[in-house]
Amino acid sequence: PLTSTERKHRLLSSHLEPFHEVSVSAGGEVCVSGHDSGPVFEEQPSSLVFPVGLTEEKVTLACQARASPAATYRWRVNGTDVPVGEDPRYEMVAGNLVISSPQYNRDAGSYQCLAINRCGTVISRPANLKFGYLHDFPPDDRSPQTVYEGAGATLICQPPAHYPALSYRWFLNEFPSFVQPSGGRWFVSQVTGNLYLAKAEVNDSGNYFCFTTNNMDISTKSVFSRANPLTVLPDGWKSAPNIKVRFPSETYALTGHTTHLECFAYGNPVPKIHWRKVDGSLPSKAAASTNSPTLTLSDLSFEDEGVYECEALNSEGRDTYQGRITVQAQPEWLQVMSDSEVEISSELRWSCAAAGKPRPSMRWLRNGQQIISQDRVQVNSGKLKISHLALEDSGMYQCVAENKHGTIYSNAELRVQVQAPDFRLNPVRRLVPAARGGQVIMECKPRAAPKPTLFWSRGTELLTNNSRVTVTPDGNLQITNISRADEGKYTCFAENYLGKANSTGHLSVRDATKITLAPSNADINQGENVTLQCHASHDPTMDLTFTWSLNGVLLDLEEPSGHYHRKETVGDLVIVNGQLGHAGTYMCTAQTVVDSASATAKLVVRGPPGPPGGVIVTDINETALELRWSRGYDNHSPIGKYIIMGRSPLSPEWRRMQTDPPTIEGNAESACVTGLLPWMDYEFHVIASNILGSGEPSMPSQMVRTREAAPTVAPSGLGGGGGDHHELIITWTPMAREYQNGDEFGYILAFRKRNTPSWMVVKVPHAESSRYVYSNQSLSPYCPFEVKIKAYNRKGEGPFSQMALVHSAEEEPTVSPRKINTTALTAFEMLVCWESVQDLTTNIVRGYEIRYWRQHEKEAAADRVRTAGLETSARVSGLRPSTFYYVTVLAYNSAGTGPPSPRATVITKKPPPNRPPGNVSWKTDGSWVTVMWDHVKAMKNESAVLGYKVKILGQSALKVLEKGKTSISLPLPKDNSYVVLEIRSWGEGGDGAAHETIVSRDSGA
Repeated sequence: PLTSTERKHRLLSSHLEPFHEVSVSAGGEVCVSGHDSGPVFEEQPSSLVFPVGLTEEKVTLACQARASPAATYRWRVNGTDVPVGEDPRYEMVAGNLVISSPQYNRDAGSYQCLAINRCGTVISRPANLKFGYLHDFPPDDRSPQTVYEGAGATLICQPPAHYPALSYRWFLNEFPSFVQPSGGRWFVSQVTGNLYLAKAEVNDSGNYFCFTTNNMDISTKSVFSRANPLTVLPDGWKSAPNIKVRFPSETYALTGHTTHLECFAYGNPVPKIHWRKVDGSLPSKAAASTNSPTLTLSDLSFEDEGVYECEALNSEGRDTYQGRITVQAQPEWLQVMSDSEVEISSELRWSCAAAGKPRPSMRWLRNGQQIISQDRVQVNSGKLKISHLALEDSGMYQCVAENKHGTIYSNAELRVQVQAPDFRLNPVRRLVPAARGGQVIMECKPRAAPKPTLFWSRGTELLTNNSRVTVTPDGNLQITNISRADEGKYTCFAENYLGKANSTGHLSVRDATKITLAPSNADINQGENVTLQCHASHDPTMDLTFTWSLNGVLLDLEEPSGHYHRKETVGDLVIVNGQLGHAGTYMCTAQTVVDSASATAKLVVRGPPGPPGGVIVTDINETALELRWSRGYDNHSPIGKYIIMGRSPLSPEWRRMQTDPPTIEGNAESACVTGLLPWMDYEFHVIASNILGSGEPSMPSQMVRTREAAPTVAPSGLGGGGGDHHELIITWTPMAREYQNGDEFGYILAFRKRNTPSWMVVKVPHAESSRYVYSNQSLSPYCPFEVKIKAYNRKGEGPFSQMALVHSAEEEPTVSPRKINTTALTAFEMLVCWESVQDLTTNIVRGYEIRYWRQHEKEAAADRVRTAGLETSARVSGLRPSTFYYVTVLAYNSAGTGPPSPRATVITKKPPPNRPPGNVSWKTDGSWVTVMWDHVKAMKNESAVLGYKVKILGQSALKVLEKGKTSISLPLPKDNSYVVLEIRSWGEGGDGAAHETIVSRDSGA
């Protein structure tokens, strides 16, 4: 036998022999790598329901797979081969199975398609063929029902035998007069088909028919029952809700599906239904049905699991029912295997994982047959391990996950490789450049199975490991400290028991790259610019590139708006507007395709200090506390001083706090904060500064509360008065939170009649209190009291306020005004005069109220006008023309109004003409203009015209003319070429309608 070295020398002169990579299928056919591929499903069969009795129809179960060579197909039903070719009812069209004249007793079952070629076999997911049917209702008559008005009723459907589930409706007396469940009185259960009536009414009497529909994949069938007679008798009664339709106490539903919970109750009045989730909030997807007898939960997820409650409610009471929804899930892949090409004699490990509820079980198939653990094969749930792979292990593998809700398949192809060494896809690199003094690795990665023996030669010299040359365990050639003498051709040889091959590359030695000008350390202030220089020499036959990194992280020098820029011709780095974050170690790297050289420099950026750390609060008292902190980074410039900022719920913006000492030196690590409010929450942060500015603030301290203290100020706004008879009302402004100083806050009132020695003192708890009512039947009206107030809390009492004078409640005036006189001023306004009420000691008058109403109106509907003071006359406007009014006057104060005066009467004047002056014209004479118009003639029902009023708009002056004058001369403004005039008639009834005209210096007409 040859030694290892002899075999290597013999290979040096050998030639590459032709070969093919193959794997062998279980049937012995050859599956050619790179050409053949195992079956992959493109279409798989789906479950369907076929109507019983459609003997002329056909069922088609689809199956198509992509494969090379093309797949052939077989079918199984309930694990047994379908006799295609033997039974003429079964036909294969491509991969699809066509069943003619399907029959329930012969064809119902679970079908699977097998797709097969020489690379392996895969089996499809199961598809269930089921047969649907709906029998007729039995012909027997149904028992009549009688209920009283207001009671509930249930009409039983008793559907005939059927598959699959039915949908239900009911009609009354004749088709298609369907019962409409809207309104809450009626409900049709889609579980039982029964018709429920919450509260019967007399007109509900009639014959009811249950109408059922069976929806199948290719047809629909409906049948209806015999009549269910219902008679409703009058004379009902009210009743509390009684839930009659209850959803199951345990409902199991699948994720992604929709579930319906039914709940319906008898009751009079008709109960309202409301749903809630007992152990959480009702899902938003159920919002549309929360007040419906059917709660619909679509696209279920595990978050929807829990206890649901239905509540039926009316004025007579309530009823509730609860049930749980348990959400389960079909299997779903979390991890699948993928196609693998593995060397012969090596090991295969595949894993798959699936989620589902209940937890799915896992099994494995190879070419459609179940795999069990034996010899080289280990199956452990979702893990498959095959040791010492052989050619016959090639094929199509499937991982199957299943629970009671479904089965899923994951497919992958295994190819066990057996191949002589081959460099055609991955030859040794033809030209390998390397730098003098550097190192190079020449890779040798032929395709081969099993793994080949690898070794290298230079020319005819077999290379062995030495201080500079190493052949690595995976066959790569590594040469270090390269010189010109290493240049030349290098050949890798590969051999396994199937053959041998070699591949050659040329090593080219180039000049090394060197840094000729290295960057220097730099020191800048924040915001300044700096340039770090970097120049290099390199082999002129190769391109040179420069890169920069900061603390080991590569910099992006292409960002146009960034801080970093590089000079075009050299490697210099320009840092613009340097910031604290730019400090660190910079590395310049000059690089060619064969080597690189690097140099580093440190950049120091001086700036404002960093944030202080660890701010804690100690020694808290009523108005001061001590703050401690640790020094932050000074950023290469000594800290000069600190300031302390604080905030509270009453002042949420950060503001500078008073401190002791007022100026906190840069070497300090504590200070006393003063001027705080007692019983107030505060948080603080500390800011350091140096000659370059103020830094970022520290993290805020924990929120702390100062100690309590007795109040130091008195409440403000003390006053009062008014109220009911025999009451003294005292009011004040509630104290703001910052003045309360402690818990259990309230007010202490002291009051006494003026000129009496003793005070009455009362406590009013609660900070938000703002009034106190003292009631005493002996209190005389409008009696003056001296009042003062102070605040208290559990630490003590504050100072009293200044004394205020407050009067007890007034009594309504008891005397009416006299000598009422009314005068019609115009058609719309009157003047009312009266004598004042005599001054009374206990009945204060604040003013007067005028009430007026038309002749045919009631006094209760009178309009009212009040004077603001003690005037004895008032103008009342807004009246109707030519109208008879009653008028009365009353005195009033805060307690109300006194008795009315005797009635007076007035008739308003006729209205003025509602027509403006017509035929207005003007002419100018120098700086004057004469305006003319036609006389306005009053109708019989209008007041006579007594003259005219002319006004220049924008000026206060008003010209009033007598009746006979229908023209006026006016000066024109010197700075304007025109004026706007308003002309109207006037008379007893008031001013008439206005005519507005523009008068210019040009003559007008």
